[in-house]
Amino acid sequence: METQAQASSPGNMLMRLFNVHQGEGRALVWAGLYIFSLFLAYYVLRPVRDELGVAGGVRHLPWLFTGTLLAMLAINPLFAAAVRRWSRERFIAVTYRFFMFNLLIFMALMHFSSASQLIWVGRAFFIWVSVFNLFVVSVFWSFVVDIFGQEQGKRLFGVLAAGATLGGIVGSVLTVSLVEFIGQQGLLLIAVVLLEVAVMTSRGLARHSDAFHTPLQREDNHKALGGGIFSGMTHTFRSPRLLGIAVFMLLYSMTSTFLYFQQAAIAESAFADSASRIAFFASIDFWVNSLTLALQLFLTGRLISWFGVAATLCSLPFISLAGFAGLAAWPTVTVFVVIQVARRVSNFGLARPAREVLFTWVVREDRYKAKNFIDTVVYRTGDQVAGWSYAGLAALGLSMTGVSLVAVPLSALWLLLSFWLGRQKFSQPSAKEI
Repeated sequence: METQAQASSPGNMLMRLFNVHQGEGRALVWAGLYIFSLFLAYYVLRPVRDELGVAGGVRHLPWLFTGTLLAMLAINPLFAAAVRRWSRERFIAVTYRFFMFNLLIFMALMHFSSASQLIWVGRAFFIWVSVFNLFVVSVFWSFVVDIFGQEQGKRLFGVLAAGATLGGIVGSVLTVSLVEFIGQQGLLLIAVVLLEVAVMTSRGLARHSDAFHTPLQREDNHKALGGGIFSGMTHTFRSPRLLGIAVFMLLYSMTSTFLYFQQAAIAESAFADSASRIAFFASIDFWVNSLTLALQLFLTGRLISWFGVAATLCSLPFISLAGFAGLAAWPTVTVFVVIQVARRVSNFGLARPAREVLFTWVVREDRYKAKNFIDTVVYRTGDQVAGWSYAGLAALGLSMTGVSLVAVPLSALWLLLSFWLGRQKFSQPSAKEI
């Protein structure tokens, strides 16, 4: 029995505060360090990507989104082949080190390229970071939902999302503080080191996660998944629930891209030099992540447990519906910033953890292959559709008001889908399927 001294110890008090049960602490710490290092790396790279995208011309952004989708379509079967052949620890290490090698190549290109060549290097880097972000984060969440069960996910995924937010805060501060001194190439080198940290923490998580599973499950966890390289796509279209998650992701991506293009246009007109734009993007990231952190640490897990997955999923499309309606009525920069911040806080603090809970009860192959297909190809398809739609609406002369009016019915459809999806009962896999 726990003594009074043990109950009042700092460690036990923190476990009660964050609703962590006995035996979950070490795995949660390793998972938190893992996602912290990933998001720290991404938020060091993200402002560089956004600045290079603006430097190449906002009018060219739809083409960059097309390039990103094509890159996703090319890489997704390769990832599925790696999942099919190697154990999860092996393909995670190979995936992250592949991206590390790519970063070293970009450092060399940025150093030796002329001003005109740097424009094209920047466009390639924009596409690369857009691919990198979705793949490395999707791999993390696939790994995590393979370890924690649904009940654990409802309690703990908010805490893990807080690790991502904290990584974003530190990455934003680090970028703002160092960009003037070490430049873009120095930021890329920091990201390389952080990705190696992610590899090490993923191994630590694997060592401490086996305690959650039966001996049969532990044995299966260290085997390759097998299956076909296109099974992620085929399983998604065959399952109404997986297809529902895919459409949820598609609508989220489309509405996010509308706002991203408007943000890029604002930055292009308001800031004249590269460092100012990078600092501007990083500052927005800092405030979004700061507001999100408290929500994730203290409320996300409890809100999902209290109100259920359906209500939590509905929060993001509801805020989007109200936000786009407000932006159509009052198309000002201030209103835009408020909507952007509210949406991103709702996504990171509520919708993303709730969406990941849905994957805890699908079979192991779908946790990696179908989930990765949805998180990467479907997401970037939404970017593609929205990017060219935005360009077409702008060519027709539609302003921020007009684009926002187009987004209102999309958000309403998204809200209805979220309620339906959250009410579905995902069948729990058997031990043979895990």
